Amino acid sequence: MSSATPTSGTSPVRRLSLTGVLRLRRPSEIWFKPALSSVAAVAPPNLLLLALGRLDLAMYTMAGSLCALYAHNRPYAARARTLAWVVLGMIGGLAVALVTASLTRDAVVLVTVGALLAAVQKALCDATRVGPPGNVVLTFISSAALFVPQSLGQIPGHLALAAAAGVWAWLVGMAPAPVRPHGPERRATAQALNAAAAYAAAHGTGADEDHAPARAAGYAAVQAAWQTLLALPTTGARAATRHALERLVVRAEVALAAPADTDPERLRAWAHALRGAGRIPRTGDAPADTDELLGVDAELAARPVPLWRRVGPLAPIAARTALGCALAGYASLALGIGRPYWALVTAAALYQANLTLTWSRAVQRVVGNLAGVLLFAAIAPLAHLGQALLVLCCLALNFGAEALITRNYWLGSVCVTPMALLVTEFAGYQATGDLMTERAVDTVVGALVGFLAAVVVTNRRAGNRVEQAVTAADRARERAARLLAEPAPAPGALEAARRGLAVALTDLRATADGAAGEWWGRALPQERVVLAERSGHRTLAEAVRRQAVRPDRGAGTRTEDVRP
Repeated sequence: MSSATPTSGTSPVRRLSLTGVLRLRRPSEIWFKPALSSVAAVAPPNLLLLALGRLDLAMYTMAGSLCALYAHNRPYAARARTLAWVVLGMIGGLAVALVTASLTRDAVVLVTVGALLAAVQKALCDATRVGPPGNVVLTFISSAALFVPQSLGQIPGHLALAAAAGVWAWLVGMAPAPVRPHGPERRATAQALNAAAAYAAAHGTGADEDHAPARAAGYAAVQAAWQTLLALPTTGARAATRHALERLVVRAEVALAAPADTDPERLRAWAHALRGAGRIPRTGDAPADTDELLGVDAELAARPVPLWRRVGPLAPIAARTALGCALAGYASLALGIGRPYWALVTAAALYQANLTLTWSRAVQRVVGNLAGVLLFAAIAPLAHLGQALLVLCCLALNFGAEALITRNYWLGSVCVTPMALLVTEFAGYQATGDLMTERAVDTVVGALVGFLAAVVVTNRRAGNRVEQAVTAADRARERAARLLAEPAPAPGALEAARRGLAVALTDLRATADGAAGEWWGRALPQERVVLAERSGHRTLAEAVRRQAVRPDRGAGTRTEDVRP
């Protein structure tokens, strides 16, 4: 929130700045997991094809192998389902591309189909919140397959290769489960506790408005933790661990609502105890925990939002993707570039939640790809010494891309670009200078045309969604306030209302931030947003005090008798 209350007519325009776009962040805590999984999934199929002398088929096996990049933040039961759907989605997109390639060689038709596939992949990945790397890998495979000469008789065999590699990728993704079966949910809970501790520690150092970003980050981490825990089974051996972690997430939520009553070091101690395979810390307030978990049960009983309702609001982003990818591909064709799918994929990789984020990604993409082209020039002589070295270079770049991309997207792109160029040489070596020129031109064309499409296709629904989010937050606050006015609300009712209000406020902040990044649309109700947030957070604090739940209650960090 701003320290000055803006009026309801505040323009949603934000400057398209270069400040901080290329700044490096701290690496993800599990940066090595997707990096190692990628190598483990890609290496065996590629090495087998190398031994058989059929590296030209590597594109099909890589389609399945790259599915191992997904779902590393999900509990293993949910990961199994997500990876299965990703593999099916990858094979489905590949099938459409291969059939199209076998029926026509008209480049305009191929680009059009690739753009439509990219839009569908973008909408589905965003609606299902599949997580990074999102639609980009799916679009890369399907777009490249469109421009590989194909016959209908070859398609079943190529799809079988992709499916076999996809099964292997699924096994790689699930491999850590026997060793650390509760690792993802423990990490998500620890991140929520640390984020809440950071906000509580900063709360007393200045005006409350100064710490709004830290509070928003804390609520986002808490919501991510709840999404992780709600994906776990409610019965069986895992239920005890789940309930122990739920109590810790509740403590993080309470800390965000009442930071002045919070001991940040206690939250950090709980988060530290969740590392490794030790026992799960206890909060030491069983009666309050019982009421709070009734709020969790209420959320579990709620019906999930149907997929079609989640896809609907994404129509502007899907339209941007379709138009931008198509125009980028057409522009590449007009320039005589032999691989227009590079421009298409560049455009597909740009589109984020709003125009401001799309601009940042465009800058990162161009910088990373151009630096990657220079890296390719240095690597290519070594890779051309033999096909074995070609495969090994690709594996090393694969690891580097996943290890670095969490620092900043452009840094990961420095490795992705030469890897993609080397993959094109699996079927035969090509002129290094020509590949570098085509990739550089397609990068600039794809980024420029793709961003212009984002400017043209405006998201006029963003303002309406902010209005709806404000209304939902007001209703959630009123419900909590009514229960606070009652002398003895029903068990769990106040906690359910408090959690509902926390969710509504988190959604409101995310929706307002997304809408503020658009450049052409209705003025946002900024004053209502600020007032809804302020009153909502005051009500959250009152609910915490009413229940007399203090995060610092207890003499020390005790542990729940639950083993991972």
